[in-house]
Amino acid sequence: MEYLVTMTTHVPEGVSEQQVADVRAREAAHTRELADAGRVRRLWRPPLRPGEWRTLGLFVAADADDLEEVLAAMPLRVWRTDEPTPLTPHPNDPGPGTVPLVTGRAEFLTTFLVAVPPGTSAATIGEAEAGEARRTRELAAQGDLLRLWKLPGEGRNLGHWQADDDRHLAESLGSLPMADWLTVETLPLSRHPSDPAAA
Repeated sequence: MEYLVTMTTHVPEGVSEQQVADVRAREAAHTRELADAGRVRRLWRPPLRPGEWRTLGLFVAADADDLEEVLAAMPLRVWRTDEPTPLTPHPNDPGPGTVPLVTGRAEFLTTFLVAVPPGTSAATIGEAEAGEARRTRELAAQGDLLRLWKLPGEGRNLGHWQADDDRHLAESLGSLPMADWLTVETLPLSRHPSDPAAA
């Protein structure tokens, strides 16, 4: 099972720069081991405010207890709080590693909330879902849609995209057949220095 984990680090006052550097070096080495074992797939940095230290990670674990064991063993956990979100398979997901990352393109996460208008017929919903499946396959084939998951909660989904810029992403999202039924939150990402994809 895959999990998106928000990892927020607060270094206590009085900790020396050398101590921080030592822990970060051990964290990087341990992350490489986790990546080699297939337990962490990606690491990103979301937009940060000055002094903020936050990372998003895509982890693989058998269940929540297994994930906690993985996270608790990471060196930075002494100063870090972790907020995991379980991700379940979406039928339109291209699958891990199917769409290659392209150097120079920006990455984004999008949270979708689907709200079907009241009174919409089952036939109309079925047509929209079929069109959505076709269009997501096309966007994956174009190298724009990397992954797609279901989030906890009714009608909530998470997309992982790469695009030339914000406008390109907006065009891709606007081309979805269900676009008029979607509320979308977009989070731009930058690669973390320990991101397994950079190896």
